[in-house]
Amino acid sequence: MDTMRDRFIDITSGLLDEDPRLAVVLADISAAGFQKAAERHPDRLINVGIREQLLIGAAAGLAFTGMRPIAHTFASFLVERPFEQVKLDLGHQGVGAVLVSAAGSYDWPAGGRTHMAPGDVALLDTLADWTVHVPGHPDEAEQLLRHAVADGDRKVYVRLSAHQNEQAVRVEPGRFTVVRQGSRGAVVAVGPMLDAVLAATENLDVTVLYAATVRPFDGAALRAATERRADVVLVEPYLAGTSANEAHEALADRPHRVLALGVPRAEHRQYGSIPEHLAAYGLDAHGLRERIGAFLW
Repeated sequence: MDTMRDRFIDITSGLLDEDPRLAVVLADISAAGFQKAAERHPDRLINVGIREQLLIGAAAGLAFTGMRPIAHTFASFLVERPFEQVKLDLGHQGVGAVLVSAAGSYDWPAGGRTHMAPGDVALLDTLADWTVHVPGHPDEAEQLLRHAVADGDRKVYVRLSAHQNEQAVRVEPGRFTVVRQGSRGAVVAVGPMLDAVLAATENLDVTVLYAATVRPFDGAALRAATERRADVVLVEPYLAGTSANEAHEALADRPHRVLALGVPRAEHRQYGSIPEHLAAYGLDAHGLRERIGAFLW
């Protein structure tokens, strides 16, 4: 199976051939993968080097000229480091771009804390009008990327990861998918957390909702899934509690409980591997089973 990042490079290279309005801005990351595309489109494949503030500024400038820019690098360098430019050059100036990240919360533990960005989605939540896609499989990444590029001039964040599910889900951008139905609450599995959630909730009487788009948050789907019992577990592959307010707002008119699971604020300095990080955070199937079971029963 290819990775989400591999699929992003392949699809985007093809889109550059098809859409003269599309431009890609890189900050060295993935430049080798785009080499052939850069040879075909040297005016629309721009590598600014390790200058992440310029990455966002250049994308905003392209958007001002009527282009549809994609800006790409690791999440920590795409959202966290140039956040002022994301806020001002895109948001304040009223132009859109597609930000496509890699290496989010724990994708490359050997890279250390500088290459981990569990707070990226929460940080974008401080700004208005961002669409956020968190695919869990390369097929979903392709679909959501194509949708993002074609989504007018909106501001869209596509969060890619080396952590992915075995099978793709048929997703509709902006909507949750019902994967399993039950009567004792709902578990919302975001992106690559679906496989672990399904294993953890096997034989439990709960509804499992799959979210490959988290902003906008599909409050209607959550309300429908909690008509009989308004207990909700959020399982997110980034900072724990990132979508808790969204769930509370969706259920504000009825008594409810929310358990928000995700990456903790405390830094884990034993960098290890992706599975070791998931186990340490209680986000593997075993840890989720214990925490979901204790909350719902």
